Amino acid sequence: MGGRIRLGMVGGGQGAFIGAVHRIAARLDDRFELVAGCFSSTEEKSRASGAELGLPEDRVYGDFREMARREARLKAGVEAVAIVTPNHMHAAPAREFLRRGIHVICDKPLTATMQEARVLKSAAERADALFVLTHNYTGYPMVRQAREMVADGALGAIRVVQVEYPQDWLSEALEETGQKQAAWRTDPERSGAGGSIGDIGTHALNLALFVTGLTLEELAADLATFVPGRRLDDNAHVMLRFSGGARGMLWCSQVAPGNENALRLRVYGEKGGLEWAQETPNALWHSPLGEPARRLTRGGPGTGAAAGRVTRIPPGHPEGYLEAFATLYSEAAEAIRAHREGRAPDPAVTYPGIADGMAGMGFIDACVTSARRRGAWVRVQGQPPAGEPETSGDGG
Repeated sequence: MGGRIRLGMVGGGQGAFIGAVHRIAARLDDRFELVAGCFSSTEEKSRASGAELGLPEDRVYGDFREMARREARLKAGVEAVAIVTPNHMHAAPAREFLRRGIHVICDKPLTATMQEARVLKSAAERADALFVLTHNYTGYPMVRQAREMVADGALGAIRVVQVEYPQDWLSEALEETGQKQAAWRTDPERSGAGGSIGDIGTHALNLALFVTGLTLEELAADLATFVPGRRLDDNAHVMLRFSGGARGMLWCSQVAPGNENALRLRVYGEKGGLEWAQETPNALWHSPLGEPARRLTRGGPGTGAAAGRVTRIPPGHPEGYLEAFATLYSEAAEAIRAHREGRAPDPAVTYPGIADGMAGMGFIDACVTSARRRGAWVRVQGQPPAGEPETSGDGG
């Protein structure tokens, strides 16, 4: 019953950024082994990618449906599959593997459309398999620390949530140069209705919900497309209303020169505040009301069990993006092994699941609707009921 979990992959072939990230994350804690894949919609490219990865020819496929059918029949077939395609190709492969009892680890956002998301949600709820959504920023130790502090009441009742995610890589029409990542992210046929709000805005929202435990109820959005000819938004300012009366703002932009991956969260309650920045992820600032701000560091004094259980190396040795991504894979591995053995997973295991995916899709839809109504307040669909955690150890 032990040993590495046999992992397959859909997408992530030659020239794909996120596929390599998933493969590194899956192997970092030695919990998975890549054994099969359908790496491209083009069979020739899929087979070339599989050969580069050292996979046997008979475990490399030109069609994900063929892969799902055959792997489900093999005695040593894949137990889980990572889906690392553009957004419009998340739903169909996920359903295909779920219905065969194969666990799914899917890149975000959940799907390209809310209609697809609802169908996938039903499939995930019916399946005897787990669904994991890779909102990887929830894997950072100091994000886990912040979540634990909020849950323990260190900030008191939450009043204000500020989250921003600016980048600058799409400040020019990069999609017109043939750059693969820019091309599909700015194409509504592949990305869906959201540009920056789908690509990075959903990450920002997920981080805010994960740390605070709040539910987003309403929003008012101003979406902009600054690069001429671009078909999706590349900047968004969104006002947020949460359960319990908390208020917030979310800014995401891919046209903010000087910003590389500047995801930042600030949370303020009646007793203090917290601040965390992705580009300096090993530190968390805690500002108790009326006292000097305190800088907590990963593995240092004042950090708790939640951060400690996902910390790999001693303080002062930076852990970053790949380690955070690997944390989600290791959390998924524990849940998959528990499922394999017919037991409950460790109660501390937590990862984004189908509920988080629906929350992200509801956010995208509400932003688009609000912007079309010139920033009107819109109820957000797809949110878990107030009090239900957005992230659950069983994947939702």
